[in-house]
Amino acid sequence: MNIALGSEHAGYKLKEEIKIFLTNSGHTCKDYGVHDKSPYDDYPFLAREVAEAVVKGKQERGILICGTGQGMCISANKVPGIRATLCNDLFSAKSARGHNDSNILVLGARLIAAELACEIIKVWLETDFSGGRHARRLEKIKIIEQDILSGRYNKWKL
Repeated sequence: MNIALGSEHAGYKLKEEIKIFLTNSGHTCKDYGVHDKSPYDDYPFLAREVAEAVVKGKQERGILICGTGQGMCISANKVPGIRATLCNDLFSAKSARGHNDSNILVLGARLIAAELACEIIKVWLETDFSGGRHARRLEKIKIIEQDILSGRYNKWKL
C-alpha cells in the first residue's frame, strides 16, 4: 500500500520509526515532513498536504503524527473527503476502519510508544470497511460536506 506520512516536531521521532516499520512490512511511504525536530514547524498545512494527497489518489492512505494527535486530526478533517481518526489504542483503530472507512490515521506521539503505534497501524491497515449501516452514515457525511462546499444548508435527511 502507498502511504503518506507527516508529522510535526513532536512526532518526528515516531514518524521515522513508523517509516521503518511500514517499509519492512512491504509498504511504500512518501514522507511529507517534517525532516527535523525544529519546534518552529506548524502542523496545519502539513496535515492538509497529506490529506490532499490521499483525496487526490496520490497515496492510498495517510498517517499523521503530532504530540497529542488532536491538531493533526482537526486540520486533516477540514479537507473534504478525509476521514481522519485519532487512534491511540487497537479497538479505536479497528473501529475507525470498520465503521468509518478512515483514510488517515492520526497518532499522538506523546501518548503512545513506537511498539504500540506499529500495532495500531497494523490493525488499521488490515481492517476492511464493513459497509452496511456504516455506509449509510458515510453517505450522510458526504451530504454535509457537499452542502457546506456549495454554500447551502440542507436539513439532515433522516
